[in-house]
Amino acid sequence: MTPDLAQTMALQALAWLIAEEDLKDVFLGASGASEEDLRNGVRDPVFLASLLDFICLDDNWVIRFCDIDDIIEDLAQALKYDAETKTILPNSIVIAGTPVEISTVIQRFKSEMSVLDILSLINKEAESAPQTLVTDLKLLTKHLRSQGLKISVMTNDAERPAQRHLEAVGVLDLFDYVIGSDSGYGAKPDPTPLIALAKKMDVLACDCVMVGDSTHDLIAGRSAGMLTVGVLTGLAKCEELTNLADVVLPDISHLVAWMAGQNN
Repeated sequence: MTPDLAQTMALQALAWLIAEEDLKDVFLGASGASEEDLRNGVRDPVFLASLLDFICLDDNWVIRFCDIDDIIEDLAQALKYDAETKTILPNSIVIAGTPVEISTVIQRFKSEMSVLDILSLINKEAESAPQTLVTDLKLLTKHLRSQGLKISVMTNDAERPAQRHLEAVGVLDLFDYVIGSDSGYGAKPDPTPLIALAKKMDVLACDCVMVGDSTHDLIAGRSAGMLTVGVLTGLAKCEELTNLADVVLPDISHLVAWMAGQNN
């Protein structure tokens, strides 16, 4: 078995164990690990190896785990995830779909769990998922607010994880509002949540700039009558965003210079 294959199997085992509540409790009790260790284990080869050793202690556990191989392959295809390259394909529901939509797809392959159970698990894991910042977000938002601008977030993810991510980097209080697909306003590409957000900020939609990295983002922004700025920090290519955006920038750190040019 190659190192890459072993790592892939270990990551599958970790995901499986997290979903198997009874066995997860046994593992945590036997190993002394915590829920946080499980979440961080994806980056720890030693932890992953110990997890595989644990599963191999009981033939029934091994059989239970092996039974999911075919399911995982089918689920990967349904979610448009390339297991060989470990990448999410551009047309995957994971990119712009809501947690409910994603949970509904997963439930077809995990019939012993309800959509609500899967949704709860996804949102819980999303809250602690590591984020990669492309710029100093606090510095950027403080600068924009110093210009008298109002700033809000509308995400197709759930509201609470989005708030937690902003809170983790110390910028939640710099945003006027943060709403998700579960906040009661709908989800992109429908423009309704963006229009609702503009009303909450007491700003005309035509005076708003919608910044997004997917076609769903920009379609919603255009339909809401907003200026649209595409950024290339998602999976969408420049050519996919160009016809939907007033401008396409490498990332949000270029917003300040672009907005300064708009005012001149």
